[in-house]
Amino acid sequence: MESTELQLYSLPKTAGELEAAFISGDYTDRLIEEIRAKAKSVVGDINTAKGRKAYISMAATVRSSKVAIDDAGKTLVAEMKKRPALVDASRRKIREALDELAIEIRQPVTDWEAEQERLKKEEEERVAAEAYSAMRDEADAMNADYNRAKAEALAKQIESDHELALLMNDKHDRERAEAARLAEQQRIEHEQRIAREAEERVKREVEEKARRDREESERRESELQAAAEKERQERIAAEQRAEQQRIEAQQLAEHQAREAREKAEREKQEAIEAERRKAAQAEQARLAEEKRIKDEAGRRAKDLEHRRSINQAAVSALVASGLTEDCATACIKAIAKGQVPAVTINY
Repeated sequence: MESTELQLYSLPKTAGELEAAFISGDYTDRLIEEIRAKAKSVVGDINTAKGRKAYISMAATVRSSKVAIDDAGKTLVAEMKKRPALVDASRRKIREALDELAIEIRQPVTDWEAEQERLKKEEEERVAAEAYSAMRDEADAMNADYNRAKAEALAKQIESDHELALLMNDKHDRERAEAARLAEQQRIEHEQRIAREAEERVKREVEEKARRDREESERRESELQAAAEKERQERIAAEQRAEQQRIEAQQLAEHQAREAREKAEREKQEAIEAERRKAAQAEQARLAEEKRIKDEAGRRAKDLEHRRSINQAAVSALVASGLTEDCATACIKAIAKGQVPAVTINY
């Protein structure tokens, strides 16, 4: 059977040539015509079993050739359906590898940027410390100016009041001492308030900067995590799509192969059944012909016997009339052959 199929058709050997052939209308037309010409060349005597078998065998070869060519096309289609999944897998592999390579190539710059960020934070902390120190110095200078002015004013007041103070009694001394104590207490409270306000202002600025830096860091970290999660989800979705496409392609190929096998088996059984019916019909026709011949022979034999019995009765009647048996027999034969005008024998 294989050698017969090779005589009926020949397909391209490579997948690329086979794909080009199947999508070419001219090629398929030429293939059909080539198979048709070779299949129609079968010659056999239809009146012999051997001759009929030649036609049956060629028809079966055409059907098996059809199944083989169709299977080749189905296999090609299944392979073509695998290509998107393979391309997606290659794209994913290249994408991940190049992402890692890009990170690796940029790592020196990333490290430099991190170092610059660290240096920048240190510089900002140093500037903040210097600002705090400057404000503290400014507060100390203000306190010193305030104290100096107050001391000068107090000295003048003491000098102007010296004579009067000498005349004052102990009660006046105690009141002046109390006023000096209150003034000193106010000076100290003023200095403490200025220092506290400066310290709180620097602290608020440092805390605010730390808060902004923390929020910015958290935002960048959140964006990086979101991008990584999106990439991971897309990668998982692509892998799932590729796997689903592979499973569907495999299931489709298996389904088509199963359908092809079932169809080929049905066609084979139909061919066998058709041949069986033809054989049964031929046998019935042969038996009917034999019966017809037998019945015809029986009918002729019966008719011949019937004629012979009537002829013998006629010969006996002529012999009884006075003719010799030979003469009577000759007369009956002449009448039966229609050689005696106006005389017939009723059978």
